[in-house]
Amino acid sequence: MSDGLLFGIYPGGATGDDSGGLATGPKDDPERIRAALDRLRLDGRAFLVRGYISFVDADDTREVTQSPERVEQYAGDGLALDLVAQYQSRSGDVAGYAGFVRDLVRRHGHRAATLQVTEEPNMTGNPTLDGYYPRVREALVEGVVAAADEARRQGLDHLRVGFNTTPLFGPGADFIASVTDLGGEEFADALGYVGLDFFPDVFQPVPLDRLYDAVTGLLGMHRAERLTPAGIASEVPLHITENGWPTGPDRSPERQAEVLETTVRAIAECRTAVGVGAYTHFTLRDADSGAPGMFHRFGLLTDDYAPKPAFAAYQELIARFGG
Repeated sequence: MSDGLLFGIYPGGATGDDSGGLATGPKDDPERIRAALDRLRLDGRAFLVRGYISFVDADDTREVTQSPERVEQYAGDGLALDLVAQYQSRSGDVAGYAGFVRDLVRRHGHRAATLQVTEEPNMTGNPTLDGYYPRVREALVEGVVAAADEARRQGLDHLRVGFNTTPLFGPGADFIASVTDLGGEEFADALGYVGLDFFPDVFQPVPLDRLYDAVTGLLGMHRAERLTPAGIASEVPLHITENGWPTGPDRSPERQAEVLETTVRAIAECRTAVGVGAYTHFTLRDADSGAPGMFHRFGLLTDDYAPKPAFAAYQELIARFGG
């Protein structure tokens, strides 16, 4: 593991909401996005740019989405793609998805550092998330194995292949173990990382003076009680694949900066004990700064790319903890 965290960010405007739709506002401005990314990354250090590309059935009337559009335009000069291959097949087309993942590796593997197979496959109730779709566990396993095999075929030794979940509690606590049981040794050998999407103090309030301990406690539990019992080796890093805190009514920009600083500091300071390799922030800019819903305002920038205090806070955290 390197001496510091690999940092990144999702730069698009569109975000999924809790009703199964998309929270959208002004269109992305690639020139302003690239300028903001250049302000965040440090010379000589890699920086991840997260992008979501969806797989749907050939006869599906839904539009195949990519967010941000043409994410590959942001790669280069130290910026590497953190691609998410979403599985949104209503028919449960696992073979088709495996082929889709292989194609992503062939097209983008040379400019990507990570490829995440499925998005939150443990979440079953929201059609914007992959756990809603049939045979998602099979798609996850076959997709990881296919992506790792294709990376070997293409000589892309740098590309890490993984998957993610949200925090696992209650009846769903055994999700990772169920996947490793299904995939066996071939799946375990193909894993380059396991991701975690988590949003402390967003959906359940956490007092700021307890946030540090809440973050380190959750990450320690996730490694010791979810990853290790599932047979995932300590050498396989944990990546924080989505984390953020929205502004809005009763949610001040100043508080956003405080939550970001406390959360990232906690992650960085327990990274060796827990085995954390990367942190990706969600998101660069608001989907729509004029909308009241929390899903519209996760950005470090407003929707016209004006910085909130959290943008400078993230710059400082990257400089302090980046590797």
